Amino acid sequence: MANLVIMPRQGQSVESCIITAWQKKVGDAVKEGDILFSYETDKSAFDEPAQTSGVLLHTFAAEGDVVDCLAPVCIIGNEGEDISALLAGTSANAEKPAGAPASGEPAKAAPAEEKEVAPAAAPEATASEGGRLFISPRAKNLALRTGVDMTAVTPTGPHGRIIERDVNAALDAGKVGTTAAVEDFLRGIVPEKREEEAVSAAPAAAPAAAADTYAYEEIPMSNVRRVIAKSMHASLSEMAQLTLNAAFDATRLLAYRKLLKEKGEEMGLSKVTINDMILFAVGRILPKFPDINANLVDGKLRRFAHANVGCAVDTDRGLLVPVVTCAEKKTLAEVSADAKRLAAGAREGRLSPDEMSGGSFTVTNLGSLGVESFTPVINPPQTAILGVCCTVNRLRADGTVYPAMGLSLTFDHRAVDGAPAAKFLKELATALESFDLLLAK
Repeated sequence: MANLVIMPRQGQSVESCIITAWQKKVGDAVKEGDILFSYETDKSAFDEPAQTSGVLLHTFAAEGDVVDCLAPVCIIGNEGEDISALLAGTSANAEKPAGAPASGEPAKAAPAEEKEVAPAAAPEATASEGGRLFISPRAKNLALRTGVDMTAVTPTGPHGRIIERDVNAALDAGKVGTTAAVEDFLRGIVPEKREEEAVSAAPAAAPAAAADTYAYEEIPMSNVRRVIAKSMHASLSEMAQLTLNAAFDATRLLAYRKLLKEKGEEMGLSKVTINDMILFAVGRILPKFPDINANLVDGKLRRFAHANVGCAVDTDRGLLVPVVTCAEKKTLAEVSADAKRLAAGAREGRLSPDEMSGGSFTVTNLGSLGVESFTPVINPPQTAILGVCCTVNRLRADGTVYPAMGLSLTFDHRAVDGAPAAKFLKELATALESFDLLLAK
């Protein structure tokens, strides 16, 4: 009996995954436990093992395709088995992207489906007798925003008019071009004509180097990058963000770090970093400021009972923020161990989405890169984020020099006023200045 394999949901917040590689192809024998395909969420990478043995009869998506969670991915069954009932019961078959692996049992409706989504209108077909393009204002705005391939848009409005649903239909079929091409199309310049004009306008004997002057490589935005972009855009467009900058005397903090490095090896503390110490201090101070240790969701302030501190980690796949939970209850050694485990998992793509959700506050550290001050962007729906900067030498009133470490606190002014934010920053700076005493509390 044929079995449908669906895309797993790896965490409550995951809506879709991207298939990175197929380990089996249509027609291959599959044993229970064999890896069928590899996939990524916006934060982690996984392999999907087969739950049954048989033959891979059909795939619904190709490498690089984004598949909704719980949507069908492939079918495993016996060789020659009729899978038409499974194909008919899934809309994914009709929406299979061009270039997806062929099915061992092709769907009979496929030719008709292809006819519906294929580009059917050349640019000239959408113009009036006088050469004027018929397109509604809403359709025009949508086309310019999305960069749809206008040659693939089939007009269905009155008198050959392109309307908004026509543009959406082309986008749903994956027909995407560039904004410049849309602008040319709206001016009545078809791609072939634009190329001819470019050739005729070029100098007869242009230097070969001129062709490379404006050369570039176009790289599609990764699934992780798209999620980060969406989150950061929402953060800046929907919040009233304000940043406060302060600095503290890091003399005792640095001295304690030096002591741990020199004599902490026997107690397993030699690898404690400055960032671990800051995470520890933040965990102890956060519970005193419930509006900062919070999320703002649908107009309601969700105050957390524990300090669940996110630590921003730079990875090859983008910025990820795993969460050290209940940081206010943990020792410095425990916070350090958690932070290192989570950071390593984030870089290797081994963390589950749940390990990167539920944060009440975030710490991002650019001090090691020599940044003296910056404006960190809040990780929605949190109400604040702390940026850690590098140390710079400053003079005391008595003329002695001390290392000053900068802190940049961005907060959502909808949920937190300036005075409470400033008090949090001051108390944190005081705790870090006397870090050795903070450990005794």
